[in-house]
Amino acid sequence: MSKPQNAPGDVRSKGLVDYLNDENVRAVLYQVVAIGLIVLAGWYLVSNTLYNLEQQNISTGYGFLDLEASFEISETMIDYSAQSDYATALMVGLLNTVKVSLLGIILCTIIGTIFGIARLSSNWIVRKLATVYVETFRNIPVLLQLFFWYALIPSAFPHPRDALEPLPGVLLTSRGMYLPVPEPDNAYTLMTIAAVIACVVIYFVKKWAKKRQDATGQPFPMLLAGIGIFVGLVLAAYLAGGAPTDMSMPALKGFNIQGGYNISPEFMAVLIGLTVYTSTYVAEVVRSGIQAVPNGQWEAADSLGIRRSIALRKVILPQSMRVAIPPLTNQYLNLTKNSSLAVAVGYPDLVSVSNTTMNQTGQAIEAISIFMSIYLGLSLLTSLFMNWFNKKMALVER
Repeated sequence: MSKPQNAPGDVRSKGLVDYLNDENVRAVLYQVVAIGLIVLAGWYLVSNTLYNLEQQNISTGYGFLDLEASFEISETMIDYSAQSDYATALMVGLLNTVKVSLLGIILCTIIGTIFGIARLSSNWIVRKLATVYVETFRNIPVLLQLFFWYALIPSAFPHPRDALEPLPGVLLTSRGMYLPVPEPDNAYTLMTIAAVIACVVIYFVKKWAKKRQDATGQPFPMLLAGIGIFVGLVLAAYLAGGAPTDMSMPALKGFNIQGGYNISPEFMAVLIGLTVYTSTYVAEVVRSGIQAVPNGQWEAADSLGIRRSIALRKVILPQSMRVAIPPLTNQYLNLTKNSSLAVAVGYPDLVSVSNTTMNQTGQAIEAISIFMSIYLGLSLLTSLFMNWFNKKMALVER
């Protein structure tokens, strides 16, 4: 008796079910569907936005970047005036953001490391003072801290006519700190080039010193050699450029200080606020990193007669960095993104300049997309650098 044969339609149906039961096939199918839905939603939002803008007679595009900005910026690191275009204005805002973020990262790392070590001090007073510092400033919102410092700094110093002069040429007023600066000269360009060359030379000398120590066991005085190379090359460039001595000195003229370099109250408030706030988290990261190092490392250093301060610097801290670098990366990213709050105290950062640009041109979507992309780029660059540094500090097993 012959077996009943399945209809062609039944064979195709069974094959399709088996095909869909494959986990790999389902995974690809789900991803295709998800990507399709995202693309569809994006297309709907973009087309709907363009239609609404067209109905309101609002132009789109980034052509406004070539138009005259027609507004001044109080702090600039490059040549800028009201006759410059919007692209230059946004560049000024970007450089101001990078300046306060980079200085904040450096300062919060130094201060946070000091307080993180102090929290583990055997001295009761030092330990408790560090704890009070960390617990106080960590639990106050960073925006309130910016307001606090911005209100404190101008009121703590006199008007320009009664400026304080703690050092010759350094003036402290309610409008900021004024410092003497060298007059522009080609010699300083040569010094900058020499400094870059010195850093490259120091890098290769350090690699040579490490190979020498691995081969002979004899340490090389890299710190003194590095300082000598850097100072020597920069000094040689200074002398080759004619050794200029002209300085721009701040002085009272009329109702304000003229000359020198001004550090504004807005910049100081943002820098101090971000540094103090982030340093509390860095302190906790450093403390936890030190505590993650086994106690046997301390005991081994003690058994060799190594002083506690040297053991901390040479043995404990290098090992703790392997644990501390990933959370430190998060804190650096948070500081960079928190710098966008500077607009609240009038510091002309990227967000502040973008807001002015947006109000004058009406290009809200374009302006927001620009500073969102820039902050994304800054975060990615920070992550890439810290990931590279983390790999350099990772324990290499033989």
